[in-house]
Amino acid sequence: MKKLYINTGGFDAVFNNLKESFGGDLLVTANEYKLTFKSRWATGSISGVRFEKEMTYLNFDLTFNQDVNLSIESNPLSPVFFVYCEKGNVVHSFGANGEIKSLKKQQSGIMSNSSSINSVLYFQSHQHIQFSLIGMPTVVNSSENAIDYASQVRRIFTHESGNYIYIGDENQKIGEKFQELKSIPQQGTVRYLLMKSILREILELEIAQHSYNYLTTFQPIVNFAVKQLSEIKKLSNVNLTTIMAPALFFKRIVQAKTLKGKYHIELEPFNQKLAS
Repeated sequence: MKKLYINTGGFDAVFNNLKESFGGDLLVTANEYKLTFKSRWATGSISGVRFEKEMTYLNFDLTFNQDVNLSIESNPLSPVFFVYCEKGNVVHSFGANGEIKSLKKQQSGIMSNSSSINSVLYFQSHQHIQFSLIGMPTVVNSSENAIDYASQVRRIFTHESGNYIYIGDENQKIGEKFQELKSIPQQGTVRYLLMKSILREILELEIAQHSYNYLTTFQPIVNFAVKQLSEIKKLSNVNLTTIMAPALFFKRIVQAKTLKGKYHIELEPFNQKLAS
């Protein structure tokens, strides 16, 4: 069994650490990173995108030729990780002797670790693994909305013990969003903003699956989505009607629930049909 260790730090440090562990070629373009490798014990790629201090995205597509344990150091920013398994199994424990949890194909999970215990991922030999991970720090020094949103994520998805993990049911819609993310044809700023928007939609789906009352609890995410899509529209000739509609739809629901709760006022039903 091969044992690997990853120390936390900036995105550059993480990918340089991965390169030291896996070898291969590391390509960095603007905020996007891609490590491609082929050796006697591992073949595949690890790609990622950095969105300043707001969130990070990583995609693992690899096959090991022997059993591997990957130990990841806990992060001082106490991020919450939203994980989606596309192929194979993702097996996790807090520490080498902790309880083992398994994420299967089309399952999503939410995990946070603010303790001194490392997170450990286990990979079986000769099994093709594909999984994506969105990391969101819960300790931020940014805008008021970002701080508010981070504090809500921290309150729901962290535990006083320092360790938290939740395994959800199969969710095909999350998988479809990740496929949409991989197929973005645009480049530059438009690509960057589209990726951020889709990742935010994925977070909405993850939170919706975990929390029934997410529409009111996570109102900042809806306001952000509408603003972000407006920015994309200014920079691109792409027809964004189909992706604008869901965000506007969610925002209207939130506003309706707020008015009803505060003033006992109900808005007229929203009759627009959303594109499937």
